[in-house]
Amino acid sequence: MLALETRRAAEIATLIRKQGGEPFVAPSMREMPIESNAEAFEFAERLFGGEFEMMILLTGVGTRYLDRVLASRYEPGRFAEALRKLTVAVRGPKPAAVMREWQVPIAVTAPEPNTWRELLAAIAGRPERRVAVQEYGRSNPELLAGLGQQGREVTAVRVYEWGLPEDTGPLREAVHRLVDGRIDVALFTTRAQVEHLFRVALEEGLEEPMRAALQKIMVASIGPTTSEELAEYGIQASMEPSHPKMGILVNEAGQIRHGAVRESAPSTRVHPR
Repeated sequence: MLALETRRAAEIATLIRKQGGEPFVAPSMREMPIESNAEAFEFAERLFGGEFEMMILLTGVGTRYLDRVLASRYEPGRFAEALRKLTVAVRGPKPAAVMREWQVPIAVTAPEPNTWRELLAAIAGRPERRVAVQEYGRSNPELLAGLGQQGREVTAVRVYEWGLPEDTGPLREAVHRLVDGRIDVALFTTRAQVEHLFRVALEEGLEEPMRAALQKIMVASIGPTTSEELAEYGIQASMEPSHPKMGILVNEAGQIRHGAVRESAPSTRVHPR
């Protein structure tokens, strides 16, 4: 099984072994603070000036990065203080955990599978019009457009971007293993993993052979957003787990691989090729 985790590389390797698989983990991403934080500081001035009614937090890591950036110029804790005066909406459990830690009330939490679609639906009836969005990795034009269609004035704040890992050797090895037929299951848990795998395959001159290889094996996707990214590269996800959690993804992918999907996972989405 191929996994492309970075921070949780050891954990997913252990999970794969428990399913009887042989893991090959190739870290695929590096969170890189944006060199110029002018956009974040401009946002802060508007936030502290009371210009926003709602703040949408998409990731826990991005929320913490934004807090660190602002604390480099303003009094520590001022970001959390400002959030307490707003309607706070979170996309999933990780930014929610940060808000609990900071004792910031959460008005809206997007239900599983925690994509931008669930978030838009969850806030559809809210009256707030001036909205700030903490972005992650890259912009989400679908979310921003959806907010605009709801009649909201949107300000996007991007505080970090995804970069390739400093050591791309394992990722290049993953490309070659796929092309050589030495991988039978590929696990994807973020859109950026898909993008970076194909970027490296292009650099290796193996994009088309790798695409063909992925079309022949089991491709397990954490959820709709990642599946959409795979589709952009011509890959149909073979399955999505019953809940968008890494452990459940590995467990249910392993069951399908061994032909033993149990009733305990009735919502597992298996997509025929």
